Amino acid sequence: MTLQDIFATDGPFGQAFPGYKLRQQQLEMALAVEEAIKSKGQLIAEAGTGTGKTFAYLVPAIMGGGKTILSTGTKTLQDQLFHRDLPLVRDVLKVPVTVALLKGRANYVCHYHLERAKHEGRFMRKEDIIDLQKVERYAKTSQSGDKASCAGVPEDAPIWQHVTSTRDNCLGGDCPNHKECFVLKARKDAQEADVVVVNHHLFFADVWLRDEGAGELLPACNTVIFDEAHQLPEVASLFFGETVTSGQLVELARDSRTEALVVAKDFVKLPQAAEALEKAVRDFRLVFKPEPARVPQHQVADLPGYNEALLDMVSKLDTLRDLLVAQAERGEGIENAGRRAQELRETLKHWQAGDSEEAVHWLDITPHGFMLHATPLNIAKLFQKQLNASPRAWVFASATLAVNGKFTHFQHELGLWQAETATWDSPFDYKQQAVLYVPQNMPDANAPDFTRKVIERAWPLLQVTQGHAFLLFTSLRAMREAHELVIQLLKDNGLDWPVLLQGTGSRTELLDQFRRSPNAILVASQTFWEGIDVKGQQLSLVVIDKLPFSPPDDPVLAARIEQMNKAGRSAFVDYQLPHAAITLKQGAGRLIRDETDIGILMIADTRLVDKPYGKLLWKSLPQMYRTREVDTVKRFFEAKTNHAASRQEQSPSETGEASPNA
Repeated sequence: MTLQDIFATDGPFGQAFPGYKLRQQQLEMALAVEEAIKSKGQLIAEAGTGTGKTFAYLVPAIMGGGKTILSTGTKTLQDQLFHRDLPLVRDVLKVPVTVALLKGRANYVCHYHLERAKHEGRFMRKEDIIDLQKVERYAKTSQSGDKASCAGVPEDAPIWQHVTSTRDNCLGGDCPNHKECFVLKARKDAQEADVVVVNHHLFFADVWLRDEGAGELLPACNTVIFDEAHQLPEVASLFFGETVTSGQLVELARDSRTEALVVAKDFVKLPQAAEALEKAVRDFRLVFKPEPARVPQHQVADLPGYNEALLDMVSKLDTLRDLLVAQAERGEGIENAGRRAQELRETLKHWQAGDSEEAVHWLDITPHGFMLHATPLNIAKLFQKQLNASPRAWVFASATLAVNGKFTHFQHELGLWQAETATWDSPFDYKQQAVLYVPQNMPDANAPDFTRKVIERAWPLLQVTQGHAFLLFTSLRAMREAHELVIQLLKDNGLDWPVLLQGTGSRTELLDQFRRSPNAILVASQTFWEGIDVKGQQLSLVVIDKLPFSPPDDPVLAARIEQMNKAGRSAFVDYQLPHAAITLKQGAGRLIRDETDIGILMIADTRLVDKPYGKLLWKSLPQMYRTREVDTVKRFFEAKTNHAASRQEQSPSETGEASPNA
C-alpha cells in the first residue's frame, strides 16, 4: 500500500475516522520523510500548525521497516506519542510493530533506593511518608515503574529524589535488585522494539553520548526522527559541554555519609568530610546574591569571598575523594562514591581553567544552588561528526524552523548543510481566523512603565474575549508586575475571573485549571511559549509583551556574539534576529490550534513595525489580518465569532476520536 493510498480520503484513515479528509501538505511531508528513509538522507521539515506532521512522519517510519528512534521535545509529547498516536497508527495500518517508551533513569522507581528510604529515610514531612507508602505499593504492581503512572504522587514530589537512582549513585551489576530493575527492563524493551520513543535530553545524554548504558540503540537503528527539532541546538550545547552542579556535590556528600553509616561506622572521618563538603557547597552559594543570575566566570573573579569559597569547596571535595578511595574495599557504595568524586573533581578542574576559543565558562546561580557550565560555542562540527558516523536517515521536524522561508539559521547551528529542506504552510485560513494587533503610541520596550501600558492596551481585548487569554512575558519581573495589574483591574471592574500565575503550580496543573475555568487568564513567561495546545474559544487572546530577543548579558550569547563579530559576521542578523523570529513564532503558535478557532494576537512591542528588521519578524508569522486600531480588532473578533456561532447552529458539530489530521 502506497502513502497516497493510506492518506486518501477513502483509505484506512478515512475508513477509521468519520470526517477525515486528505490534506495535501500532510501527504507531501510523508512522501518527503519516506524518501529520506529510503535514501538514508537528512531532511529538515517545517510543517505549520494543523498540517498533521505527527502522522506525516509516523506512517512512513512504521511502513519503512527497520528500527526507528523518535525523539521529542518534552516528556508530555513523548507520553502522547507512545500512549495515543503510535497505537492509533499501528491499529489503523494493521502493522505488527513493537513500540517502547524510554525515559531517563530518574523517571523510574529504584527498588534499592526505595528499600533504603524505607529503613533509613529521615523525613520531616508527613506528606513524604504518605507518598513513600504510595510509591511502595505502586512498585509492587507496576510493570514499568514509571513515576508518571504512580497515582496520587505528583511527578515533582520531594519523595522521588529518595526512591529513584541517578547515573552517579546507581550500583549497576552490583545492585542486589539488579534482576528486577525497572530501568534495565525499559532498556531491554527499547533494544528489542521496532520504534523507540525518547526525548531530546535522553537522546543526547544516553543514546548519543552513551552516558548511562543505552548506547546500543543508535547503532542498531535505521532512522532517527526529531520532533520539536527547533530545541535541538540548545539541548545539544548543554550535552556537548561539561557541567558541575551543587546538587551533584550535595548528593555525593549525602550518599557518602549514608554509606559510611552502613559499612564504615568506625571511620568517623568519612561522615565528617561529607558534612564539610556539603557546608562548603552552601558557603559557595552564599557568595552570590539570592536572586538567580547567569554570569561569565571571568566576571566573578573579583567578587568578595569568591576565590576563597571556590578553593575551599575544591579542597573539601579532594579530602572526601581521598577518604572514599582509601575505604573503597568496604563496599560497592563507597567505591562508587569514590569514582563519582574523582569524575566531579576532573570536571571542576577543567571548568577552573577558564574560557577557551571553543567554549565559554559560566555560572548559573539558582535560588538554592548553582551550576558551573563549560558550553561549546559551536556545536556544528560535533553534531556533524556524529551524523556522518554511519549511514541512516535523519529527520528534523517542527512547526518553527524557518525564518522567512529560509532554514539557514538552523542549518548553520547544527551543520546540516547537506540536508534537504521543505516547508508546508498551515492549512488554516489565518486571515479569516486571526488578527495581529500592534498597539500605537506604546513607550519604548525598556521604559519603566512599559508593562503597565501593555496591560492597559490589553484590557479592552480581555473584555471582548471575556478573559480566555494567555498573557506571555519575556521576563519574570514583568510577568509578576502584570499579574498584580490584572488582578487590580478585575477588582476595580467587579469581575471575579480566575487569574493563574506561572510558578504557583506545575505547568500541567495550571493548564488543566485553565482549560476547566471559564474566563480564565494565564499570566506566564517563556515556559508557556511552546508545547501548549488549547483549542476552541477557551483560548481566544494571546498577548506578547516584547520581541523575544535573548538578553545580551547572557554569558553564552555574549561569547557567541563576540566570536561571530570577530569572524566578520553580523551576530544580530545571523543569530539574534533568526532566534527571536523562531521564538516569536512559537509564542504566536499558541493561538490558532484548529480550523474553527478565532483569536487575537497582540504584540505590544512596536519595534515589530517601526524597525527595519521588524518586517522579517512579522513575515515569519502566519499571515493573519493585521491592524493597529483597537476598534478594528473588536469588530473583527465579534464578526468572526458571531459568524462561527451561526454556522454551528446550522451544522451541529461532529464528535469522535482525534483525527490523524490533527
